[in-house]
Amino acid sequence: MAFTDRYGLALSTSSAKAAELYARGLDHSLAAEAPAEQCFAAAREEDPGFALAHVAEARMLQFRGKAAEAKQAAVRARELAPSASRREHHHIDCIATALDGDPAGALAKLREHVAEFPLDAFILSQACGVYGLIGFSGRLERDEEQLALLEPLASSYGDDWWFLSQIAFAYNELFRHDEARTAVERSLAGYARNGHASHTVAHIAYETGDAAGGASFMREWLVGYEPAHQLYGHNHWHLALFELAAGNVDRVLKLYDSVIRPAVSTSAALGTIADAASLLWRCTLTERPADQLPWAEVADFAARAFPRAGMVWADAHCMIAWCATNDQARLTGLIGQLRDRSAGGKVYAGPMLLTLAEGYSAFAAGEWDLAANLFETAAPEVVRLGGSHAQRDIFEETLIEANLRAGRLGRARRLLETRLARRSNGRDQRWLAHINERYAAAPA
Repeated sequence: MAFTDRYGLALSTSSAKAAELYARGLDHSLAAEAPAEQCFAAAREEDPGFALAHVAEARMLQFRGKAAEAKQAAVRARELAPSASRREHHHIDCIATALDGDPAGALAKLREHVAEFPLDAFILSQACGVYGLIGFSGRLERDEEQLALLEPLASSYGDDWWFLSQIAFAYNELFRHDEARTAVERSLAGYARNGHASHTVAHIAYETGDAAGGASFMREWLVGYEPAHQLYGHNHWHLALFELAAGNVDRVLKLYDSVIRPAVSTSAALGTIADAASLLWRCTLTERPADQLPWAEVADFAARAFPRAGMVWADAHCMIAWCATNDQARLTGLIGQLRDRSAGGKVYAGPMLLTLAEGYSAFAAGEWDLAANLFETAAPEVVRLGGSHAQRDIFEETLIEANLRAGRLGRARRLLETRLARRSNGRDQRWLAHINERYAAAPA
């Protein structure tokens, strides 16, 4: 008897239970739900020869930062691959290539694979979102590339709730908000508890200046969403951004303390450092001095979780934490490591990451003109870091504040006016009003 997943793709297992568990795990993974890993592990235990279950579990382990276990599971999947179908063999090779540390090779194999097997959603998902193979490719045109991968597949997926949440996110990052909203509404109609869809709604609200609507949606949607789920912490981070836009700083810090800070975060280390450091830094820039915020825990977590440079998105947020605590020793160490890695062509974001680190070091030292110049140099290529527009706003905000502290009030004002012309944001409006007050008081 042949078994298939929800997309009708054949599964090479003789066990009905293993097939059921794998299919269930696939749906959980596509909805950003925690039981995915458990389902894949159970499928592998039910049928130890089921290669696809091994490689799916490997990907879940990698996501949680268990690199050694992930590689071991991928090796076993490759050993079993000859007994699987051609489609599964290619599927395994693609994910294992990424786990081997060759994202460019994995992306090339992914493109070839989905051209032949467009409904292999688990493989396609590896190139979706800001943390996928395209999101972390370091290319300037990555947002356009993401949509170009997805749009030709739309007819194949139809009303599939997972695909609609992904293409909605891709539309939104290109400021095609109406198309994004239509797609994500269709996604939620198909599965209202899809974590990726809720996340996309948050991004649409952020980019269209609807902080009140975004906060209302997220507060309601998060009811019943388990802390173990993939987007639990990050969706609370989005809620905190809406509260910050509304000026509810006490609510922001309560969310930080109860969900986002490293000691309580249920996110993987990469998500924890990105959410914690960026949220506190936003508060530091416009709300409260760094010494009135709990920065020590974030700085220490950054040093423990990422002791050496090498993961670009983490590096970009570790430097924020060490800037906030004026830890010049760690900043200097990071700069040295990035200089060596950049010289060896090992930083996918290119020399810009080193420039950014030097900018944060200058900011921490109070060298405002130098910091502003360095952030200005890095700004055109910050997209290479990865992340979303909402996440990368933090680097532009540091540029604004560096200009402000350097006395370049006109430049700081123009940057904020450009942001506000794109979308309304209460925090940006208050920030601009503050700059305008200083600008009016400045000597002619």
